[in-house]
Parts: sequence; C-alpha cells; structure tokens
Amino acid sequence: MAEAKGEKPITVYGALVANLVIAVAKFVAAAFTGSSSMLSEAIHSLVDTGNEGLLLLGLKRSKKPADARHPFGYGQEMYFWSLIVAMLLFSIGGGLSVYEGVMHALNPEPIEEPIWNYAVLGIAFLAEGTSWYIAIKAMMKARKPGEGVLKTFRRSKDPSVYTVVAEDTAALLGIIAAALGVFLSVTLDQPVYDGIASVVIGVILIGVAIMLVIETRELLMGEAAGEDVVASIREIAMGAPAVVSVPHLRTMHLAPDQILLNIEVEFRTGIAPREIFDTVEGIQDRIHKAHPHVQRIFLEIRSLQSAQMAVSSAVAQGS
Repeated sequence: MAEAKGEKPITVYGALVANLVIAVAKFVAAAFTGSSSMLSEAIHSLVDTGNEGLLLLGLKRSKKPADARHPFGYGQEMYFWSLIVAMLLFSIGGGLSVYEGVMHALNPEPIEEPIWNYAVLGIAFLAEGTSWYIAIKAMMKARKPGEGVLKTFRRSKDPSVYTVVAEDTAALLGIIAAALGVFLSVTLDQPVYDGIASVVIGVILIGVAIMLVIETRELLMGEAAGEDVVASIREIAMGAPAVVSVPHLRTMHLAPDQILLNIEVEFRTGIAPREIFDTVEGIQDRIHKAHPHVQRIFLEIRSLQSAQMAVSSAVAQGS
C-alpha cells in the first residue's frame, strides 16, 4: 500500500518517535542494571530510529520530478534507502547485539535492580505494539480477500510500510527475548541467560534484515506489477473490438505508486488508421482509470497484415 501523494507517512513518523523515546529509556535502564540484553535492545532501538530517518529521506528524494538525467523520475530512491536500512539493521543492530551477547556470556555479570528492565521493557512493548498496529493497518489496506498477512507483506511495494512492519515485529520479538533473559538470569541466578538473550535478539535482527534485503532487491531490479494488475490490463486491451491479441505485456515498478507499462497489441486486418488511434486512446484511458498507478504507458501496435507496421504510441502521465 503506497502512501497517497501528499499524504504524510504516518507509519514512519510514528515508528521514529516511538523508537527514539524507547532508545533513551533502554540506555538508561542498561546503565542502571548492567543488562546485556537491555543494551542490545537499546542499540536496536537506536538503529531503528536512524532507519526511520533514512526512510523519510528516501521518501523525500523519491518525490523529485523527472529531469534529463532521470527521465522516469527518482521513485527508486525509496528502494535504495530501504536497502541501506536493511544493511544497517544487519551490521549494526544484529552484529553488535550478537557481539555484546557473546562477550556477556563469556564474562557474565549479575543484573542489578531488574525492576528497571521490566518497567522499560513493558513500556517499550506498548509503544512498539502501537507502532506495529499502525503499520499493519496501513499494509492491510491493500489486502485481497482471503489473503494472509505474510502474502500481503510479500506483495507490498511500499518500503515505508513493509520495512516498519518488519522492524516493529523484530522489536516486539526482541523485547520478549530480553524480558525472558532477564527473568531467567535473576530467577536462576545465572546471568549467562542475559547474554544468550542478547544473541537471540541479534539473530532476530539479522534474519529480518536478510528478509528486507531480499524484498528490496527485487524492487531495485525492476519488479513487475502484481499478477492481478497484469491480468486486468491484458483484459482491458483484449476488450477492444479491433484487438485480436496482446503478444507482449511488460510492467515494472518505478516507485511504490508508479508503474511503467510496455504493451504490444495486434489489430485485426482491414482496420482504418483512424480506428487504430481511437482504439489506442481508449485502451490508455481505461488502463489509467482502472489502475492510476500505471502512470507511464508505451503502447506498440502491430497489424496482422504487416508484423513490422511502423505505428506506435507512447504516453506518459504523472511525471
């Protein structure tokens, strides 16, 4: 689900504010208690705060108008900065958490005043849960009937939504791991569990980061529109009486709310040139009305009488 043009990315703003407040609270708690898992959680929240800032930067830069150097606009800036976010989550968030956990497990120290940890983790869970709910609600606006949450996530083309969902999910799992680590360390008087919890948090972050890299890589490489969109466009073209086939239909996401379409249509024999161009305009208009995100259409025309008929039409809107 792409943010509508001009609409503020509430999912990113909400996550940024929540993570900033939580990061400060976690660092304070880590300083008072000496908890390794709490320190890992604080690092995680700090990284997430920086990540939301990068997503906002990507959103801003992706709105730049097209120019001679980038004739299709800057929409893919959003995907680039999302990839940077995933890399930071992997290296700094996951890497430092695993390192901190291993060091603490090798040299365990007892947790002092664990009530600080429980209080901060409880508040953090509520804040992260609220941010997660907002992001999930935004993502599920694009859900199809009978579609599961995971499939909707995989189908999402908007990093400002699916990245926040992934980060907040990792944050909630991390908070649970940290709380369990503190509980076991204090209850069993075995501080090594706090270090193990930190490692678990790092592994969660690394797993989520890898998933985000895979998702963003597809978009950076020019991922096609959804199968339902492609099928709908083909049906619109084939619905024109003068069209007998659609040999080629290619789509590519230039941004969450921008799709490039290259379509080739083949006309029946004996059709007049005027009817060809009227049909082309009609197809373009119906595609734009049915799928506003298809903002650039390149339409190639072929006739059964001449496979190399030099008639083509290209239209670009929304640039």
